[in-house]
Amino acid sequence: MSKDFFSAVEDRRSFYGISKEAVVSDERLKEIIEHAVKHAPSAFNSQSARVVLLLENKHDKLWDITMEALRKIVPEASFSSTEQKINSFKNGYGTVLFFEDISVIESHQQQFALYKDNFPVWSEQSSGMHQFIIWTALEIEGLGASLQHYNELIESEVKKEFNIPDHWKLIAQMPFGKPTAQPDEKQFQPLEGRVNILK
Repeated sequence: MSKDFFSAVEDRRSFYGISKEAVVSDERLKEIIEHAVKHAPSAFNSQSARVVLLLENKHDKLWDITMEALRKIVPEASFSSTEQKINSFKNGYGTVLFFEDISVIESHQQQFALYKDNFPVWSEQSSGMHQFIIWTALEIEGLGASLQHYNELIESEVKKEFNIPDHWKLIAQMPFGKPTAQPDEKQFQPLEGRVNILK
């Protein structure tokens, strides 16, 4: 599938209706993720991003962990909508987990003390670029995805379940699959005041 860059950016949306039906090979998913991790920019070329692709029962297990974590804090009377939402992610083909390696960030903070306070911020910015590249690439391949942040609720259990190093910090979760429902029409605020051209 081929698309120009701006069309791909425009078509990338949050898809919540997704299925487990295979759209591309697992090898292609690996290629997309590896390409993003290799080529996405990072401050001082720190390359602190770490990405884990969960498929099949590993993907399902992630959302089981999330469901149980939420069950402990969401009132039973209103849990039905939460359950529906988490199941919509579990219905997908896989999940991309985004991490940042804190040991790399700390090493750069020691090496370049003048910029110490900036490295955690730059790390988050770089992670955002990794997320955007992978999200847009999945869209080009005909997959729908969304970006979720259950980090604090599930990080400890996720690290334990999937043998993730302690010095990796969980940043985001991206469930994806074959789209089964189109997102609502996107509303845009006027660009006046959001973009300024100065000469």
